[in-house]
Amino acid sequence: MYLLTGAAGFIGSALLAYLNEQGVTDLILVDDFTNYPEKLPNLAGKQYRQKVERDALFATWDQEKWPLLGVYHLGARTDTAEPSTALFDRLNLNYTKEVWRRCTEQQIPLIYASSGATYGLGEHGYVDDDALPAVLEPLNAYGRSKNDFDRWVLTQEEKPPHYYGLKFFNVYGPNEYHKGRMASVVWHTFRQVKATGAMKLFRSHHPDYADGQQRRDFIYVKDLCAVNYWLMTQLPQPNGLYNLGTGQSRTFLDLATATFTAMGRTPEISFIDTPADIRDKYQYFTEAVMTKLRSAGYQKPFTSLEAGVEDYVTNYLLPEKRW
Repeated sequence: MYLLTGAAGFIGSALLAYLNEQGVTDLILVDDFTNYPEKLPNLAGKQYRQKVERDALFATWDQEKWPLLGVYHLGARTDTAEPSTALFDRLNLNYTKEVWRRCTEQQIPLIYASSGATYGLGEHGYVDDDALPAVLEPLNAYGRSKNDFDRWVLTQEEKPPHYYGLKFFNVYGPNEYHKGRMASVVWHTFRQVKATGAMKLFRSHHPDYADGQQRRDFIYVKDLCAVNYWLMTQLPQPNGLYNLGTGQSRTFLDLATATFTAMGRTPEISFIDTPADIRDKYQYFTEAVMTKLRSAGYQKPFTSLEAGVEDYVTNYLLPEKRW
């Protein structure tokens, strides 16, 4: 039996689909199901044991005493434009500390979602070294909340038997219909092209980057799910922080062009100013160093940007399906 938080969200529901495909159905799903009904279609057709409301998790855990084999803690407040430090402290920091405490006391393996946003501008590089969180300077409250938890973890003497804090980079793929502004650029490109035949990307406000040449490490959600499953079933060493990108940065122009191609359209791309509320918090380059995960034994290749976008567009967005 496994516990999965954030189960109705983008990455959580994708992991649920992947686990079901591996024959894993004895699952406790945790999310804020009541206040976010727009996420519920992500659970349609999925197999699981029961659903538990996010705020009732710990009382229910105490009452039912589940014999858990592992916890996938993916639930979090993920809006990078949200300014409320108190909200991030409650949902991303303190809630996760309680999950950690229980996994430690009950000796349950734990995978939790950190973020590539912890690296800030990348001035210290993108290496998943456990010594790095102490000096990182994330650009927004979301990234700070994730780095605060990473820093807290690294001070703990008592730990779960196995734990992996996964620094997700730019994830795209099925089941993000509900995310709106925070959805991937693939999703936004698809919607704009379908509505207008064209796509407007953010203009560069950095002298070292031409418009559309901002670079990110884009990872297809199916690859992310495969890594989560591998870690939980193999439980490799060492414990600690792991990057989860592809190790290959690509431009936003590449991403948008791949979306047009998957839609069978000729690219028509223009540029607009980056919104003022995120302009000074904008990462112009990210690229995960993947040596640590590879050294731990994960050898499966990552999906290319073009192949991932094609699968996402043709098998999910065009037919309006979920995974």
